[in-house]
Amino acid sequence: MIPKTLGVSLALLALAGCGQTYVTPPAGAELTALSDANLRGYYETRPVTPFPANIAVVRIAQNQAVTVREVESDEHFEQIESLPLIQDVAPIGKLLLPSRVRSFDDLRPSAARLHADLLLVYTIDTSFTVEGRTFGPAELVSLGMIRHKKAHVTATVSGMLVDVRTGFIYGTAESTAEEHKKANIWTKRSAVDSSRQLAEARAFDDFVDEFTRLWKGVVDVHAARQPNIPSTPVAIVDEDGDTYYRVKFSSR
Repeated sequence: MIPKTLGVSLALLALAGCGQTYVTPPAGAELTALSDANLRGYYETRPVTPFPANIAVVRIAQNQAVTVREVESDEHFEQIESLPLIQDVAPIGKLLLPSRVRSFDDLRPSAARLHADLLLVYTIDTSFTVEGRTFGPAELVSLGMIRHKKAHVTATVSGMLVDVRTGFIYGTAESTAEEHKKANIWTKRSAVDSSRQLAEARAFDDFVDEFTRLWKGVVDVHAARQPNIPSTPVAIVDEDGDTYYRVKFSSR
């Protein structure tokens, strides 16, 4: 999905009156479009990630990396780092990132400089709905128009886990959350933006949970095949009934 700026009709401008306006945040990025165009290469790519793995994390939007955290917290990344067979989790700093992201290949060198084994790339898409009408990325919303009407914010976090060495995609995770507010409080940009951040924060909370499930699958399918992992690792069942593996590794 290529993000585009949407115009404002004269009718919308007429409704605005002297009220304030709010520009919806830009779209995230279509993660599947960040893979290279060689379809044959998709089938030939193989995972080579060693376990335990180091994970580099980056958010993208409009083909650019986003380094400012609004809804992500240290606790989120600590939760990911606490998962079995994850050695370290580190966001990629601005100085290591390319100015434009056209494919995963643009991000993998940045992750490699951090000696990361895996790259977690994610994006956040947010839309605003007023009385059934959805305002998309970068669309101008007249705050006066939505007064006394039903309105809500929907945020979706989508992510992919990529092998830094080969570009192999281990899997995807996605979560969506909504924030419902009385539209009559949306009279200032700060109020609308607060609702956006609440929706995105809830979506990111759920995304970390979804990533936990994804990681369990990665461990089940790929980790036990690594030569430095015993063929019969010890199974650990957590309080939710999920099974993980705990093994002792030699130094890498």
